[in-house]
Amino acid sequence: MPQETKIIDLRSDTVTKPTKEMREAMYRAEVGDDVYGEDPTVNRLEEKAAALVGKEAALYVPSGTMGNQIAVLTHTARGDEVILDEESHICYYEVGSPAMLAGVQLKPVAGLLGPEGPDRLRAALRPENIHFPRTRLVCLENTFNRGSGTVMSPEMMANLYNLARERGLSVHLDGARIFNAAVASDIDVKEFTRYCDSVMFCLSKALAAPVGSLLAGDADFIARARKYRKALGGGMRQAGVLAAAGLVALDRIPELAEDHKNAKVLAAGLAELPGLKIDLPRVQTNIVVVEVAKQPGAATFAAALEARGIRCSSFGPDQLRFVTHLDVSRNDIEYVLQVAREILQE
Repeated sequence: MPQETKIIDLRSDTVTKPTKEMREAMYRAEVGDDVYGEDPTVNRLEEKAAALVGKEAALYVPSGTMGNQIAVLTHTARGDEVILDEESHICYYEVGSPAMLAGVQLKPVAGLLGPEGPDRLRAALRPENIHFPRTRLVCLENTFNRGSGTVMSPEMMANLYNLARERGLSVHLDGARIFNAAVASDIDVKEFTRYCDSVMFCLSKALAAPVGSLLAGDADFIARARKYRKALGGGMRQAGVLAAAGLVALDRIPELAEDHKNAKVLAAGLAELPGLKIDLPRVQTNIVVVEVAKQPGAATFAAALEARGIRCSSFGPDQLRFVTHLDVSRNDIEYVLQVAREILQE
């Protein structure tokens, strides 16, 4: 039989497979009923997660989207307004859940996550008026997915957080890849998470666990959030089988630096090829966004890569996204560059 072509999957860091250590930990996991608070492995994961990000408590949830939506539900009441970047994950990729579930109005703001963020937030804040909704929550995102995985510095976060707090607003951080931000900046993750009232981070993206995210905040916030998790169907009973992989995943945090190095090698190599354009200073973590010229065109180029066993994702009519992760080696990156060069020469 012909040998199968290896698939190099750069669509997302969600495609990683659990490691041998994760599978062994899952097999040996001590479990109980988590809805009763009796799963010791989930409890250990929640305690470790809270300590890592400097919060009082944490809640294990099936997905990052659920974690973000539980945060919105817990911070707001129906009819409230939530301010967030127009390109943020909560606004762009979460199926309109804030309206569907929490009954809140989103106010998307262009550039909220950029260097002019405080000015943009200040301009978006409404005065007290009977005609206006009550603004209650500001949502940030770090790293910024649709911003090419860029890092919002602690100083930038502090400026936004302090402005929000002056106006009596809560701040939630979609920190799906917050550990990428910390590793790329070479600082403790708590330097970021001190500037939010709640934070969600994913175990199943760059950290390579098969399932799960954590929502962290103060003890009262998490107690209220736990009821929303139950209401949304997130009470997973003997979830320690999954949480065990999450505990192993947290030990992988320092290894994210290798994913970042591979992303920079990929970006630098692709930027040298005709017809491809990359804003190299924005390649700060594990995400590479490539602008493809009309010839060959993004769809055609992606299809040609797919035919050679390389997967990426569409990021707009003229853009493709490549995400490095645990299951992509430096040799894989070199092969991708070789194939891309051959395609463009053809």
